Amino acid sequence: MGSVVDHPWVAILFVVALTGLSTLGYRDPHFFEKWISTDNAVLTEDEQTSNAAPTQQRRRAAVTVDPIRLMDADSMLLIQSDNFFTTSGVRAMRRIVERLEALDYVQSVMWMDRVPIMNIFGLPEPILPRGDGSNALLQASKRKALAHPLVLGQFLSADAKSQLLLVRVEWLFVTEDSDVTTRLIDVARQAIAEEPKFQAEVQVTGRVPLYLDARASHDDNQLRYQLVGYGVIFITALVLFRGPSAVLIVALAPALGVFWTLGILRFFDLQDNPFNDVILPTLLSLVGLTDGVHMMIQIRHHRAAGMAPKDAARLGAREVGVACFLTSLTTAIGLGSLGLARHEIVKEFGWCCVIGVGMTLISVLIVIPLACSTFLGRGIHRGHHTGMIQKHLTKIGVIVDWSVRWKKSVSALAIGSTLLFGAIALRLQPDERNQTGLPEGSASVQAIRAMDVAFGGLERGAVDIRWNADVPDGSETILRVLQEVDEALRREQLIGHPLSLATLVAALPGSGADGGRLAMADLLPPPLKFAFYNPEEAYANVSFRVQDIGIAKYAPVFERLETSLAEIAAKHPGFTLEMSGSAVRRWRDLFRIVTDLATSLGTASVIIFIVLTIAYRSLRIGLISIVPNVFPLAITGAIMVYLGQSLEMVSVCAFTICLGIAVDDTIHFMTRHLECTSETKHLERAVHRAFVSVGTALITTTVVLVAGFATVLWSDSREHLIFAWMGISTFLSALFADLFFLPALLVQFGPKPPQGDN
Repeated sequence: MGSVVDHPWVAILFVVALTGLSTLGYRDPHFFEKWISTDNAVLTEDEQTSNAAPTQQRRRAAVTVDPIRLMDADSMLLIQSDNFFTTSGVRAMRRIVERLEALDYVQSVMWMDRVPIMNIFGLPEPILPRGDGSNALLQASKRKALAHPLVLGQFLSADAKSQLLLVRVEWLFVTEDSDVTTRLIDVARQAIAEEPKFQAEVQVTGRVPLYLDARASHDDNQLRYQLVGYGVIFITALVLFRGPSAVLIVALAPALGVFWTLGILRFFDLQDNPFNDVILPTLLSLVGLTDGVHMMIQIRHHRAAGMAPKDAARLGAREVGVACFLTSLTTAIGLGSLGLARHEIVKEFGWCCVIGVGMTLISVLIVIPLACSTFLGRGIHRGHHTGMIQKHLTKIGVIVDWSVRWKKSVSALAIGSTLLFGAIALRLQPDERNQTGLPEGSASVQAIRAMDVAFGGLERGAVDIRWNADVPDGSETILRVLQEVDEALRREQLIGHPLSLATLVAALPGSGADGGRLAMADLLPPPLKFAFYNPEEAYANVSFRVQDIGIAKYAPVFERLETSLAEIAAKHPGFTLEMSGSAVRRWRDLFRIVTDLATSLGTASVIIFIVLTIAYRSLRIGLISIVPNVFPLAITGAIMVYLGQSLEMVSVCAFTICLGIAVDDTIHFMTRHLECTSETKHLERAVHRAFVSVGTALITTTVVLVAGFATVLWSDSREHLIFAWMGISTFLSALFADLFFLPALLVQFGPKPPQGDN
């Protein structure tokens, strides 16, 4: 560990080489691919065609009709009013559509007055009157709209007080983000203002506006709170260390580790993993900061005792280096367990963590001793004895002494509370919402909630129905299956406005008997028919709406639907039924991702126990380490249950990060305790000496981390708020466990040294 100080030029060359390699990763991540030959020849187009998967068994002929994309839109205008079916209301709505389509980047606007005709022989017949109509005509139009299967719940709410305008954009003419968001609202409001008798509220939502708002909020919060957070961390560390040189050296190590990691990841094409945006740099910064503070305080202690910079750096690195290696090893192995996950994103994130923790460890072990042995380390010891924490360490030590005096009671309390809070935390249920990444109270969130109330949700799902060659062409069984699926969906209150071929056929004039009803599908315009029913592909679908009230509330709904679909398929041999759509995918993926992360969290705890048992050559020490590492996570999870929170991806990631930080301080304390035990032979005295040695670092890292995370509590993003308060809760409870529980556990259950007093 001290070789960095003894051979500085080798260390400097290594740092320069690794920095250059990382820089190359930022500039040209495919540099080495150009020099590596491969035997995998690129398949020609003919080979790709011959190797392609066979087409569906039932495909008979190529479909030449382009199915209508009824609900496809880039942006949606949600307009709410009490008087749509009035003369001024009709004029205003037509004027809005006209003004929107006058914009050069608006390709088309789909709304209730333009829904496809239901009869192939019919003429286009608008829902609303062309000119000024009488009140009777307008009320007839309202009844017609509410009875139309393509209007009700799709473009007009059931109470006739909300309308949807679906805007398709020609992206070639879009010049800025506001073109597809606020400018659409402005155009609509200007058109409404020309009708004084018509009062309406306008909101924009849809795929593109939600994405833009989430990205803007993310970028704004990420930059703002990273700057504020790092600034607060720097100021707090400056106050605690009482010197800028120590702060700069400690900050340089994790910063360089993050730079190396993000550059190296590009060589493996892992830079686009969504967890790498904020989670990975935060994790590495915290891990590096924790180890760096421990090493810096130890070096400062030796410098304050009169040692030369090189001697202090060498001795400090030797004393703390092994503990830093153990903390990084346990963190890397624990987070590396994510590589065993089933979901590709989580698996990649696990490997990114392993690479990142390794790079950060190298940075800490090289940069801090190397910098402290140079002119930068001459003044790092100034203010060591007058530091805020150092001056009050004796008062804080009373907690440790009291814990040791009542070791049996405190140990029982530690184990019992960990089990109790852990049992409560296990009640957390996975959940996720689309609005999670949006600022609370923002226009986008309000629009999503309005869509939930008016239309049963913005997000859509579907049931895909396929049949094999054993089902005759035009079989009425197809229509019966569609009807049964439609009935199953309508039984669920959280499923909004199912729409299928069965719905359309039921709206066509004719007898109500099932016999021959499927043949009436030929009366529908082909683009409309093929949107829901494609006999050439042996395929049909039933679409429905899903509210953004938390995917956990839809778990029992989707489970019941899967059971119902299985029963329908069993009644009708030859048919396969499967749910699809973004909501269903999120339900399946969310539970898979959260389960993977939660499993890896448990696996990490087990691996940490095994590694510490081997490293310290003591089963007792391994078992003791479980309590102070699990207790912070258990109490934070119990608080979440008490507050009615759910287990989301951001919370599981926060748990993972906090485990890595909590175990660092525990390892440093236990490592120093075992060293002191070999010196004094008295467990009580060894615990006190260990606290005196590492107590300053434990408290310093906690204060700095809590101060940094506290700045995020003012964020308007729910994700940031969850991440911040979970971090603060875990760090504070981890410090409590290390200072109150761990000393008692070490004295009560730790390995007993030989009798005697040194």
